[in-house]
Amino acid sequence: MRQVAIPLIQSKSMFCVIYRSSKRDQTYLYVEKKDDFSRVPEALMKGGGQPQLAMMLPLDGRKKLVNAELEKVKQALSEQGYYL
Repeated sequence: MRQVAIPLIQSKSMFCVIYRSSKRDQTYLYVEKKDDFSRVPEALMKGGGQPQLAMMLPLDGRKKLVNAELEKVKQALSEQGYYL
């Protein structure tokens, strides 16, 4: 049997990790990397309580965001590192 090398496809799409607030209903925090809140203001982290992982997904437009507009999320992640 002959082996064929398959090149890895590099994805140019952005990914985000969505956390649910433990203190505020229907409040979600979007960040670029799992458990990386380094760019989120401390006051915001304290006010939202312990973040609870909701989901991880690519921001490539294949899945619709229920609570946010895709382009606003992408822009906020690029500029400030989070979206609320």
